[in-house]
Amino acid sequence: MQSLYEWDFRGGDKKKIKDIIGHNIGEFGPGVEDDKFVFYLVNGVLENQEKIDQLIEKCAPEWPLDQVTVTDRNILRLGIFELVFGKYEEVPPKVAINEAIELGKTYGGDSSGRFVNGVLGTIYREMGEPMKDDKSGKEDEERNNDKDD
Repeated sequence: MQSLYEWDFRGGDKKKIKDIIGHNIGEFGPGVEDDKFVFYLVNGVLENQEKIDQLIEKCAPEWPLDQVTVTDRNILRLGIFELVFGKYEEVPPKVAINEAIELGKTYGGDSSGRFVNGVLGTIYREMGEPMKDDKSGKEDEERNNDKDD
């Protein structure tokens, strides 16, 4: 998210993204040896940016994209990438939505969590709520809680 924010804030030059990611990993993730997931997410967002931005504009028509805060815009881009183009076996749709909401609450403004929830919830419903009834994560969590008792 930090790298997408910085890339967008600096004008959105896709040629600079590799350097931005490298700097951010060095600054905020010292010791991170496997950066593949970071590059997968950021490059996935940038490769699908046009489609992602269209979804934002469609699902939040009262907010022109350039009026959405840089933070919220990039949280949405990341969440939409995981929700629409991501690998469900790694990040189920509801997890992608919840992670984006938490990013909004943590790094955005007072209403960012609700805004992100509204946009991603709309997209999720329009997709037909994939994996809606998937209980695999809850069952694993329940098993782990039972072990703690």
